[in-house]
Amino acid sequence: MKDNKQIGIYKAYLKEHLSKKRYNHSLNVANAAVMLAKKYGGDADKAYTAGLLHDIAKEMPAQEQLAIVKRSSLDVCEVETAAVPLFHAIAGAELVQELFGIRDMEIIKAIRYHTVACGGMSKLSVIIYMADLISEDRDYKDVARMRKLADKNLERAMCEALRFSISDSVAKGNTIPLSTLEAYNEYIKFKK
Repeated sequence: MKDNKQIGIYKAYLKEHLSKKRYNHSLNVANAAVMLAKKYGGDADKAYTAGLLHDIAKEMPAQEQLAIVKRSSLDVCEVETAAVPLFHAIAGAELVQELFGIRDMEIIKAIRYHTVACGGMSKLSVIIYMADLISEDRDYKDVARMRKLADKNLERAMCEALRFSISDSVAKGNTIPLSTLEAYNEYIKFKK
């Protein structure tokens, strides 16, 4: 990685603020992100940074996450302010700016949209979304299939990932942010 000292600072913060399981997940996502970046022509350094930091706010108390979400300068919809599992991505995007001075909007948006996606995602945002789904520690029913898709075609994998996410949300009776539907409508053209 380009700046080992800065990466060391990020890792030290994560070790102190995340459980061992969540820290290991963050490392796995960073590694998956680098693999995808190298395969699909993305920036491996940005991929590692965004992957490593994507869940920085995941284990903060929900009320603290919500306070950060409410003061966020990022685009946040009403559905997201009412869904606790979605707080951490927005809060995380704000935290990396506040704590580490990260100003690269590509990294910030990749962290911000790693759970809900959006239309017009950058390659880095797609890589982080997919890396989170296929990281080594994931063990959901279709993870092997998702990994194979990600290895063959990033756009088709994203289409399937969004179909999976939306179907899962509908089955659970959860709301779906408009940004997720915009991403789905954009990627459905890559359906087999």
